[in-house]
Amino acid sequence: MGRVLQKSWLWLAVLLCSVLLSGSLHAAPMDERPDVRVIIDVSGSMYHNDPEQLAAEALELLVALLPSGARAGVWTFGERVENPLPPGPVNPEWREQAMALAPELVEYQQFTDIESAIRDASAPEANGTRHLVLLTDGVIDLPPRYGAKPGIDDVSRRTLLESVGPRLAVEEVAIHAVAFSGEADLDLVERLSQQTGGLSAPVESPDALLGAFLNVFDRIFPSDRLPLTDDQFLVEPGLDGFTALLFHEGAGETDGRERSPPVLIAPDGSRFTVDSPPEGATWRSESRYDLVQVPSPMPGQWRLEGGVDKDSRITIASALSLQTSGVPGTFYLGFDVPLEAWLTDEGEMVSQDALPAHLEMSALLHDDTGSTQSAVVLERQDERFTGTLPAPALTGTAQLVIRAEGQGFRRQRIQAVNVLPAIVARHEEENDRVVLTAEHPFLDHDNTRLHGQLQGERLDAEPQTTRHWMIGLPALDRGLSQPLLLRAEVTLDGETRELRLPRLLLFPQGEITIDQAAAPTMLGIERFHEELDPVRESTSSASQPGNMDRLVTLMERFPRLAQSRWNDWRPVVERKLEAGRHDPRIWGLALLVVALLLLGLVWRRRQRRMRRRRVTTKRREEPHV
Repeated sequence: MGRVLQKSWLWLAVLLCSVLLSGSLHAAPMDERPDVRVIIDVSGSMYHNDPEQLAAEALELLVALLPSGARAGVWTFGERVENPLPPGPVNPEWREQAMALAPELVEYQQFTDIESAIRDASAPEANGTRHLVLLTDGVIDLPPRYGAKPGIDDVSRRTLLESVGPRLAVEEVAIHAVAFSGEADLDLVERLSQQTGGLSAPVESPDALLGAFLNVFDRIFPSDRLPLTDDQFLVEPGLDGFTALLFHEGAGETDGRERSPPVLIAPDGSRFTVDSPPEGATWRSESRYDLVQVPSPMPGQWRLEGGVDKDSRITIASALSLQTSGVPGTFYLGFDVPLEAWLTDEGEMVSQDALPAHLEMSALLHDDTGSTQSAVVLERQDERFTGTLPAPALTGTAQLVIRAEGQGFRRQRIQAVNVLPAIVARHEEENDRVVLTAEHPFLDHDNTRLHGQLQGERLDAEPQTTRHWMIGLPALDRGLSQPLLLRAEVTLDGETRELRLPRLLLFPQGEITIDQAAAPTMLGIERFHEELDPVRESTSSASQPGNMDRLVTLMERFPRLAQSRWNDWRPVVERKLEAGRHDPRIWGLALLVVALLLLGLVWRRRQRRMRRRRVTTKRREEPHV
């Protein structure tokens, strides 16, 4: 995988320009523009992960494509931290200096001092928000001259998490970390990003590397996109331009067939390719994608043909822009997310009277498979649209999609977020205890009560520090793998809620596993009065429990099952209803279920009446003995 992964650096730089040139930058005042500091790992492991020195080539291409007026700087780190390109406005002189950096990116060093790199890169003051983009493939590894190892490495790691990270959060410095190796300290970069409001992006493949960097730069430079549905997108009149980033289908998606090149079709039917681009457009074709920038596009419905992947995107440059309130980089299980969105024209909020006709806004949270975890329709309040997104249901990386649709108007903004449990649990087998740590910044022992349930026994958690608890475990068989169910009672802003935390599997390597999710043992109830009935008709299908009887039995049991499992089902049901409130198919399905239930009940009543009549008739005809 190594060589393919390094080649992705070159692709990455070109992809980055699609975000930076998308038109969001020009709308921000100079004092609000992000200040980007790229921190590149040049430790010894990079020599093996980047033998072709493609990181240097990628940086050169990135420098050539950065928009003028942006602020950026470059740091390198290994055993030493160096700042070959101090942060400054991107202009011809800055670009010339940056182009000369390539030799310094291949001067590999033996050790990895992540703490010093973050301290040095975050130090220079900035007018806008400082964004540190950390690229690393390893863990903290300090020179032995600083002290005994691994003790000095552990101290540096704790300093980052307990001192440096919280300080940078107060100073509003965001750390976005890309860990592109299985050897990277993923827990460290995730927690640093979480503390500072940044985004962590673990990478397991070349394709994931491209997506990870796009996610990071989408957070730094949010841009408007046009919805791309069935390879079509609608361009409204008055757009300054659009940038089409067209990913090519993977080899598996083309079934080994030769990939057909992308074709861009204008509303008037004109067909454009890399060899014949639209007038004034630039079209760059690479092995993984095509990048097309079209100025002053023709309004109307545009179409795409060829092997275009579903992750392709259309970003636009326009005076009329969709804006959102600050979306956190981390969501937490069990906690809803308040959202707010509005439109601006040349940086000024659009008044209520000037909004596009029939304008509606909504928000959806998609997991990494594209499935919708939660959704909400934002309600209009004068010029703004507000709402609360229901709490996410799964941990991992997710995509928050804010959509605005009106008459002849469509916009969407997509931002990657990390979804984490509000409280994490760790089993310390050697100490026979479970340690719980609050990840949500507002939770502590003053407002949170925790307990576990193990084989039906309640185990209360005892506070240890402000944000840590401990559950002592009874003597357990290490060969027996069993789940510990965890619950939290949280009181915030005068409201108390119960959180069901992800269950913790104790001794997962045990030879025997107890599944707590299995249904409890129940007494079987037999209908003896029917079994003792002397009249049997084996040839009659009416007396046998057919499919309809079984279906009705399930329907009769459903209300009791729903009542017992309502706490588990409620979030899922509410999300589905909210997502489909305007979908006639959902309501049609609901009516169909109700109709089937009524039909089944009528069928069951009719069968019972027929059975009683047959039994009565047979008994009257039975001769006396």
